[in-house]
Order: sequence, then C-alpha cells, then structure tokens
Amino acid sequence: MELETRKTADPTSGGLIMQRNKVHHIYTVERVARDLGVSEELIQDLTLGLEPEDGVIWVYGANDDDGILVFTDEGIEEVELLLEEHHRVSPSKA
Repeated sequence: MELETRKTADPTSGGLIMQRNKVHHIYTVERVARDLGVSEELIQDLTLGLEPEDGVIWVYGANDDDGILVFTDEGIEEVELLLEEHHRVSPSKA
C-alpha cells in the first residue's frame, strides 16, 4: 500500500506529519480466486489472520452485516505467498 507523507503548512499543528492512503483500486475474493485459479474458500481460509497492513480491507455496505473481504495489490502479493506456502506444505490439497 502506498502512503504519501506530508508535512502540514499549519504552524499551529506543530509540524505534524500525516500519511494519506493512495490505494485507488481493490479486488474481491472472487476476482483474486479466479485470477489465481483457486477456490474462494481457500483464499478466505488462508487469509483469516491478515491485517490491513497486509493489504486486506473489509468493505461494508448498507445491507452487509459481515462485509466483503477485498485485497489491494499488496494483499494479492500476500495471498500469492500464502498459496505458495500452502502448496509446498500440502501439495495434494491444492
């Protein structure tokens, strides 16, 4: 995830440094599963412990109590690493 660092021009802020999130697109589990040729369930199982810092985001709509799991580009890279490890450890379950 790209972050832009800015120093504020406001003298009352004490020169506070702020970061701005520059994520401009995300991918659903369905899209990532299709692109990587694996099941959605496998991706969801492998990514249970990932955090926003790993490139995962939960999106909530008006009628979504549970939300939808989506990935940034960095999140997809993390999924690919997790899949490599999964295939290495349990190749017959791929």
